[in-house]
Parts: sequence; structure tokens; C-alpha cells
Amino acid sequence: MAEYETFEHDVLVIGAGGAGLRAAIEASAAGVSVGLVCKSLLGKAHTVMAEGGIAAALANVDDRDNWKVHFADTMRGGQYVNNWRMAELHAKEAPDRVRELEAWGAVFDRTKDGRILQRNFGGHKYPRLAHVGDRTGLEMIRTLQDHGVHQGIDVHMERTILTLLKQDGRIVGAFGYDRERGRFLVFRAKAIVLATGGIGRAYKITSNSWEYTGDGHALGYRAGAELIDMEFVQFHPTGMVWPPSVCGILVTEGVRGEGGTLTNKEGRRFMFDSVPENYRAQTADNEEEGWLYCQGDKNARRPPELLTRDHIARCIVREIKEGRGSPHGGVFLDIAWIGKKIPNAAEHIKKKLPSMYHQFKQLADIDITEEPMEVGPTTHYMMGGIRVDSDTQMSRVPGLFAAGECAAGINGANRLGGNSLSDLLVFGKRAGEFAAKFAKENQHGAINTTEIENVAREALRPFEQREGENPYTLQGDLQETMQDNVGIVRTEAEMKSQLEHLRKLWEQASRVGVSGNREFNPGWHTALDLKNLLTVSEAITRAALERKESRGAQFREDYPEKDERFAKVNTIISQAADGSIQVRLEPVPEMPDYLKTIIEEMK
Repeated sequence: MAEYETFEHDVLVIGAGGAGLRAAIEASAAGVSVGLVCKSLLGKAHTVMAEGGIAAALANVDDRDNWKVHFADTMRGGQYVNNWRMAELHAKEAPDRVRELEAWGAVFDRTKDGRILQRNFGGHKYPRLAHVGDRTGLEMIRTLQDHGVHQGIDVHMERTILTLLKQDGRIVGAFGYDRERGRFLVFRAKAIVLATGGIGRAYKITSNSWEYTGDGHALGYRAGAELIDMEFVQFHPTGMVWPPSVCGILVTEGVRGEGGTLTNKEGRRFMFDSVPENYRAQTADNEEEGWLYCQGDKNARRPPELLTRDHIARCIVREIKEGRGSPHGGVFLDIAWIGKKIPNAAEHIKKKLPSMYHQFKQLADIDITEEPMEVGPTTHYMMGGIRVDSDTQMSRVPGLFAAGECAAGINGANRLGGNSLSDLLVFGKRAGEFAAKFAKENQHGAINTTEIENVAREALRPFEQREGENPYTLQGDLQETMQDNVGIVRTEAEMKSQLEHLRKLWEQASRVGVSGNREFNPGWHTALDLKNLLTVSEAITRAALERKESRGAQFREDYPEKDERFAKVNTIISQAADGSIQVRLEPVPEMPDYLKTIIEEMK
């Protein structure tokens, strides 16, 4: 066997975003040695793009808020296919995780009496998002890194993991490579936490950065973990649509939380055209002042722009398809209108939404304090992921844990805005805590050298096929067809066509070729990413075909209504003995009576 540089840790955390950092901090605090692997540079985590805030029932702005309301909101948003235990733990523990972050140095916006300020967000009954302007994710990463750097964590930057290593069914390490030099690396570990984020790069239009190629999903799946709810891909209603070079970049929900309205090319606030059953619309002479009221609760009001993301995304698609969209194929998002009611509105907007102001000024030459933005849906977040134990975050593979976006359960069919940041704090902590516990109870296992040699040989094959398929062409083809066939609106015919296309792409990917050598070779990196992208794309497509209804983020044009047969089932994906993807439906575990009572009370 070749001599590969080897690192040894008790706990290896793969991914250095919010979930990975929080897991690494917790594991290190438990007294075990921790390694942290990140695909790019430390600080480049996609968590920095989560701008709006951290959802936690602190009740600083509205004292009616509490964990029970947050739990009920999360379950309702997820259409009740959520893992109820994860939703309960999340709602209960999120306030402590936010206060902990504050104690570690996070600088939140403040109420007049000095408490953490909270803003409205889609799907939340009360103002619940603790925020730092529209740069909350950036502040979270800064705080976690500053705190984590003192914990004795070994950071391995610009490293990609190719496979997880097992012995007798238990995790014993990981095998990857150094992206800069192209050299293979072995990581020995007693426990591994996957915290690699989402799958956005499987789609053409996405808010996600280049790292989001479904690595954790695919690594866990191939190691024997189950994936759950992969059909539920969240398309954020508002991404930039112009100019083309920035298409898909996120426009935070914070714009709507601060009063931004959605209008079509006729200038009409179209969200009033499709009001859910449990709401009543009340418009005003000045249309921007219109609100929705929860039936039976006159005090619980919200603008229609703060309904759940799946609902808003479909309404925007409707306007565009029916010819009422903006010039560049989106709709208008207007925050400038608040100048009619707020003195010095321009300064107010710049203070509340500094990133958005600079983003549009620099990238699109638009001053959002004076004119509306053009926005449209963008692939944003993956509700589906690795199936984990609610309390410990361990998958069905002993020693393999997952947290954040690559884990699944809490969000069900649709995630509420702001829940992602509190999710990664709550379950990142739990994953790190229980991974450390597992590591203390187990010894290092043996590394299978034959397995490593096979993976290394497969990874280097593109250099032997220099005249083979172009990896960039294949990735572009995958992204375009997933956007068209398994996007916001789905049909059986299109998804079956996509499965056939994926079969051809798998064949082409086996013949992919790259030129040059292993140092600084982005073509090679793209070729290696293809396997993960194809795996998650097929999982999404097969799960979406299996759920013959529309629910949450899944909208089937051929099955436009909810179906009671699927009301309390999850789609479970596992790898068959022959390597193929198996899909089955499994009932959602029964919710205990005390939580059912909370749901009924909140209705």
C-alpha cells in the first residue's frame, strides 16, 4: 500500500459551517481530540449566507411566544411529517443556544431596553428571529470560530472526503484528499460527524455556493445510513434574477420581514390572490398596508409575504407563467415603499439590511432604498437528509452522526425561515456531545488498506481517460435537467424522463476525463463531485415519484392536492446489496398526547 499521510482523532467532524463548528466545540469540551475537515477555507462556510436570523422563542418582542408556539409553528410548516421529537427538542433548546452564542461574543441587534431584538419571519406566529442586521450567519460563524479556536481543535482546510471507512459495521475513519496538492489522506477516528450542508449544486439556479454537492448525504448513504424525505427541496422565493452572473444569489427573507412587498409587472400585490384557508385578508386603500389575520386571533397578523416559503414560491411561479412577471423573468420585491411611512427610510433600510443594500448596488446597480428589486425562486435548502436518532443524532451506522442540513427530521415537508440556524446550534451541540461519548466508549478500529487502494484508483481514473467526457459539461447537463424536470412543479412523466437521463449521466460519468496533474486541478475536483451529485439527484427524483401528492415543498401538477395516504408517512431511501437505490414508505412515529394537546391548543 502507498504511504498516505495519516491523522488520528477521537472525533472527526466533516464540514466547518455552523453545525460542524458547534459539534467540534462540544466534542472538544468533552475532553476528546477533535479534527475538523472543511472543503474550502475556514470561514467560507455557507452558513454565512443565512442572513435573516436565528429562530428561538426568547419572547423579547412579544411575550406570548414560548417553546410550545415555536414547536406548533415548526410542525405546521412541516405539514406534520416532521420528527416530532426533534421539533420538540429544537423549540425547547434554541433559546439557550442563542444565549450561549451571545455569551461567547455574538453581537445581536437590541431592543430599546437592551435585550436581543427579534423580527418577523415567514411561518412564525410571533417575531422570533434574533438577528444581526442581515448578516446573522456571518456573525454566528465569526463567534463560533473565535470560541472554537481556543478549544484545541485540529483544522484540516481544503480537504475533501471521498469515502467513510468501516470495520465490522462500525465507523473507523475516512479517506480523502488535499485539494491543493491532490495528495490522498487517511483520517482515523472513533466517531464521525457529518455536517456538510446541502445539495443546491444539483440544480441550475441556486443560492448555494460551489461546495454544496451533497457530499454528506452521499457519504452517509454509501456507508449504510438511510436518507429520509429527499423529495422535499426548498426553493427560496427570493433570489436575484438579474444580471445573469448573479442569478440565484439569495435575497434574504429579512427584506420581507422588514416590510418588503411582492408585486407583479402591473404593480399589484399578488400574494393576496392566494390566501390559505386559516387566514383572512384585510386590504387597505394603500395596498402596501394590507395584512392577513389568523382565523380567531385578530392580534396574530402578518403580511402575505410572510407565509411559508413553498406557498410564496408557487405564487411567484404562477405570476411568471401567466405573463405578469418582471422584465427578466421574476417579480418585484419592494422595500422602498416604506419611505411613505418612515422618516429617513433610506437610512433605516441601510441599517436593517446593509448586505442587501450593498449586494444590489454593487452587483445590479440598483438602489433598494429607491427602487424595487427583481427576484425569483432559487434552490435553497434541503429538508431531506440522513436519518438520525432524535436525541443523539447518530445514524443507523454505529459511530456515524449527522447534524445541520445534511441531517433530516426536524423540518418535515418544509422548513420555516430561521429554523436552520437554531437547528444547527441545537443539533450540532447534541451531535458533538454524543459523538464524544461514543468515542470514549470505543477504541480505534483497523483501516482496510485494500478498500483505500480501490478508492484511490477510482479517484485517479479520470487522468487515464484524458479524452473522456468533460466533467463541467456533465455537471451543467445535470443541473439544467434537474431544474426542468424535478424543480418547483413536478410531474410523473418528467421525473421518469429524468431517471432515464440520470442513468445515461451515470454511464458518461464513468468515462469522465481530465487533463493536467493532481495539483490545483478544479476539473478533477468537479469530476469527483459528480458521483455525489448524481446520487442525491437520483434519490430526490425517486422519492418525489413515490410521494404521489402535493405537500410542503413538493408540488405535483399531476397530484395537486394532499392525499391522506401520505399524510403521516416518510420516504426512506437505502442502498440495496447491488448498489441500487431502494425507496420505501414508513409511517411517522405516533406523537405523544402532551404534544398533540399543544398542537390543538395552538390551532
